[in-house]
Amino acid sequence: MSVKHPRAGRAGAYGVKAAPYGFLAPAAVLFLLFFALPIGYALWLSLHKVEISGLGLGKGARREVWAGLENYAAALTDGELGHGALRVLGYGAIVVPVMLGLALLFALLLDAERVRARSFSRLAIFLPYAIPGVIAALLWGFLYLPDVSPFHYALDRLGLPRPDLLDGGPLFLALANIAVWGGTGFNMIVIYTSLRSIPAEVYEAAKLDGASPLQIALRIKIPMVAPSLVLTFFFSVIATLQVFSEPTTLKPLTNGISTTWSPLMKVYSDAFVNGNVYAASATAVVLSVATFVLSFALLRLSNSRTAQGGTR
Repeated sequence: MSVKHPRAGRAGAYGVKAAPYGFLAPAAVLFLLFFALPIGYALWLSLHKVEISGLGLGKGARREVWAGLENYAAALTDGELGHGALRVLGYGAIVVPVMLGLALLFALLLDAERVRARSFSRLAIFLPYAIPGVIAALLWGFLYLPDVSPFHYALDRLGLPRPDLLDGGPLFLALANIAVWGGTGFNMIVIYTSLRSIPAEVYEAAKLDGASPLQIALRIKIPMVAPSLVLTFFFSVIATLQVFSEPTTLKPLTNGISTTWSPLMKVYSDAFVNGNVYAASATAVVLSVATFVLSFALLRLSNSRTAQGGTR
């Protein structure tokens, strides 16, 4: 009869306890290198500035010094950043409700009993999400240009006025259309997956009670997929606040989009056009905090309404 050494048993126990940390180590290292450290470096940059002595020539003429909250004060009082935030809010007021409304409508239609070509329709609705945002913006941008757009050509042949979608108020609709076209498919898949997880017995009981398909959709399906709607809503709000590729890609095609049209474009302009990475870092931190606060407030509001609805 063999007897195991107690040290071997303890070593085996330690190995079992350390195994989860070993599996988590690669993800933790990647998180530290590509997420935590860049955030810490941005915070450090936002608290510094460059001090220039003399003409700024020669060794030691440009020094990095402590700035404290000076960059944050400049960012919070920057009129261009405020105007960009207002433009993004107006853009989001169009994108979020239209995109989620279409995603919910498509999900409900695909979840109906008598639907032909369900797989093809699901793929066709989701396919625009697989196209990179820059390519989608270029495609729509050329469709908006009066000289090359087939839609403008058709309107001209019919003797109808050709709208300028790249200037003034229609510009918001043009940008929102790109976001809605590209993001509806993803949100539809999330909502549709949630609909497919509802037990069939719930629908059968509703049919026995005489509920119509419209009543089932309004009173059963939509309330039961409310968590998915909340999830897609938060994703859409965050993506809207971070809009960058669409206006940046369309900027060479129109004079209606400035280099600071959105807050992220302002950060890019400060960092890579004006060369002031310190001010850009402070603006980026302000935007991150504002996004977090807004998301947290919306989440608390959603949770409070859900709790009130559950107690009724």
